[in-house]
Amino acid sequence: MINQLIAGILPYMPKRLVWVFSRKYISGENLSDAMRESVKLNLDGCSVTLDILGEYVSQLSDAEQYKNQYIDVIGQFTSRMIHGNFSVKPSMLGLFLNKETCYQNFREILMAADRADSFIRIDMEDSTCTDDEIQLYRRLKEEFPIRVGLVIQAYLKRTLNDIKSLMDVHTAASPLSFRLCKGIYVEDQSIAFKGHQEIRDHYLEDLEFMLKNDINVGIATHDSYLVEQCMKLIERLNIPKNKFEFQMLFGVTSNLRRSIVEKGYPMKVYVPFGKQWFNYSTRRLKENPNMVWHIIKALFVRA
Repeated sequence: MINQLIAGILPYMPKRLVWVFSRKYISGENLSDAMRESVKLNLDGCSVTLDILGEYVSQLSDAEQYKNQYIDVIGQFTSRMIHGNFSVKPSMLGLFLNKETCYQNFREILMAADRADSFIRIDMEDSTCTDDEIQLYRRLKEEFPIRVGLVIQAYLKRTLNDIKSLMDVHTAASPLSFRLCKGIYVEDQSIAFKGHQEIRDHYLEDLEFMLKNDINVGIATHDSYLVEQCMKLIERLNIPKNKFEFQMLFGVTSNLRRSIVEKGYPMKVYVPFGKQWFNYSTRRLKENPNMVWHIIKALFVRA
């Protein structure tokens, strides 16, 4: 109750105060900030995936601007020879306004990624988007078979069936590519697993199916238990390192991240940046009020 109350009040607090929390988890407002942090991460043995902050646009003109920004970012980012790729939210490109326009916006971004020999990950949003975003992935994969991937959320009860349903577009030359995460959005228990260990168990079930079926997978977790279990699964199945990578958010569990890299596993860090950091931070807090205690800690501990 207290967490929810604070989460509800935070959007009305001064941006400077919210930034005290946000600065640890967002690389900055500008591309130069994101590239600076990306270079550091590359030097630390990590690749990156850049994410421009912004979602749920209300006008197609905003979606057009974000599309053009991504195309520009791809050009600048790859010219610096930074090791990484890009993540894009469909709601940012107009999913809720016009599905065909959203598809065409993604298509233009993927054309830029193809020219740059890069890769685009379609971010998964809440359950109202799941069907549309899976269909979007299907359509884009037809034309860009090795340039596009999708995020999958283990806490949704439908997830394993969704993975299996996409096997019809999975080939050795053009494998499916997923980022597997637990899931952050608050969903009804009728469609989502709620128990902590229950979600872990289904995460591992989904991962095992992917690895056994030669699907490329980003193992996105900050849960040390899951990391350990995933490593055991990879070792048991003798999975080559070009078929998976661990993935983490910028500024989260840095010690665990370093320990994974030191063990020789590939690591990718999700690096968000942009002017919409305030909306991003307050929205995430509403979705997950338990993060309030991290904010309180950030107010008293320098990053």
